[in-house]
Amino acid sequence: MSEPQDKPRGRRGGGRAGNAARRMKEGVIEQMPWRLPVNIDRPTEPLTEEGVQAIHTGAMRILEEIGIAFYNEDAQALLKQAGCRVEGDQVFMDRVFVMEMVGKAPSSWTITPRNPDHQLVMGDSHILFGNVSSPPNYWDLELGRKVPGTRAQCANLLKLSQYFNCIHFIGGYPVEPQDIHASIRHLDVLSDTLSLTDKVVHAYALGAERVEDAMEMVRLAGGLSHTEFDAQPRMFTNINSTSPLKHDALMLDGWMRMARRNQGLVVTPFTLAGAMAPVTMAGAVAQSLAEALSAVALAQYIRPGAACAIGTFTSNVDMKSGAPAFGTPEYMRATQMTGQMARFYGLPMRASGVCAANVPDGQAMWETCNSLWSAVQSGTNMVYHAAGWLEGGLIASPEKFVMDCEEVQMIQRYLEPEICATGPENIAFDAIAEVGTDGHFFGCDHTQARYTSAFYQPFVSDWRNYEAFEAAGGAWTAERAHHLYKDIIAHFEAPPMPRKHSAALAAFVAKRKEDGGAPTDF
Repeated sequence: MSEPQDKPRGRRGGGRAGNAARRMKEGVIEQMPWRLPVNIDRPTEPLTEEGVQAIHTGAMRILEEIGIAFYNEDAQALLKQAGCRVEGDQVFMDRVFVMEMVGKAPSSWTITPRNPDHQLVMGDSHILFGNVSSPPNYWDLELGRKVPGTRAQCANLLKLSQYFNCIHFIGGYPVEPQDIHASIRHLDVLSDTLSLTDKVVHAYALGAERVEDAMEMVRLAGGLSHTEFDAQPRMFTNINSTSPLKHDALMLDGWMRMARRNQGLVVTPFTLAGAMAPVTMAGAVAQSLAEALSAVALAQYIRPGAACAIGTFTSNVDMKSGAPAFGTPEYMRATQMTGQMARFYGLPMRASGVCAANVPDGQAMWETCNSLWSAVQSGTNMVYHAAGWLEGGLIASPEKFVMDCEEVQMIQRYLEPEICATGPENIAFDAIAEVGTDGHFFGCDHTQARYTSAFYQPFVSDWRNYEAFEAAGGAWTAERAHHLYKDIIAHFEAPPMPRKHSAALAAFVAKRKEDGGAPTDF
């Protein structure tokens, strides 16, 4: 007998299969169905074989001769046990050990959330897109200014994350709700995330309490036993090394806990060339790889076969102001280079859809498009911040979220192999012969049979001529995105969760709040 549901199974917030006319009537946009896109293109590989070896050698020399600071005594003890040289906080890893450990990591792995229909494959040429994560501030067209994030704003961005089928995972808080105390913020926001979405979720590796709470909440929301939870990845974490050449104590603690529980692990050095890494992209990539591979080695020593991926966040700074720059030519090349190196090591890779723009304008879109397309070119498997990111990660915007989802959908359409199909119906010789030199293809049978699905159909782009655009009110892209965002939120319905699961989740959150949540610095 099936579990009773909090809501009847009808139209779902994910906007999946259903009556198109009804969706339009209710103000819900037409969108592409949920799928796991496969990147059918050959990756762009700017490095020669000698270049790959040079960067690999550079990364290994960093690990052997300079070392990585591990500010966690448990990690130091484990690595010393593994045979690494440990001098204070500094850990030196022999390349033979590093490559042996990296060789134990799988080249692909799955993550299964509470809705198994939203299971993800990390690797095997898949490219997955996630929402903006962790900005402290929020901007929308109605406010017209930057404000500290709130729980309500965070919830609305989570609703967009669930609604859009092109968003595959929840990378973290889409905006930090600063109206919730830091000690219990993870409890409230993850509870909202698990209730408003049924996609793969992320845990912040910020100490024992937050990670342990997150794992337990995901387990309860999915109605899983501890054995079932530990049997395969159900969630993931992403840690950032503190460049140059440091791993933070709390992130390492969460990393090790997640490794022991067989959950997904992504390590992404935040290397800004010219500030936190060498000004040359080869040097920045070599440093980034050293930082990432050291964490992978630790995870594999703890649990051989742990689900690991390496990330790239290698960009450059504005040498006039010191501010981070994103979507630059250097960023694109660094992403492509790291993708080539990830394949060399046999590891899945994470990249990002990022920009330095402050509002959802032209700069925001061209920088984000550069970032997203470099992810495609590099063979990236997981794209963080694919929708909603502004001001170098300091602002989340719902208008930018909607605009980015248009671009992500276009990328997914671009990757569909049928566009390049070459069968007789695709060559269309008979249609060409029918039209000949004097007709047109609008009315021929070949077109009539395919016109509804032949081309990508936008939901925010405006393809009308200027006169029609002006007659309709002349709304610019961000204005159209604002109205769509409001419409989606107004018609959103959360995906169902069995009552006993939601009750168990609520009880756990209440108890942990009563216990005081997680420790803070204030």
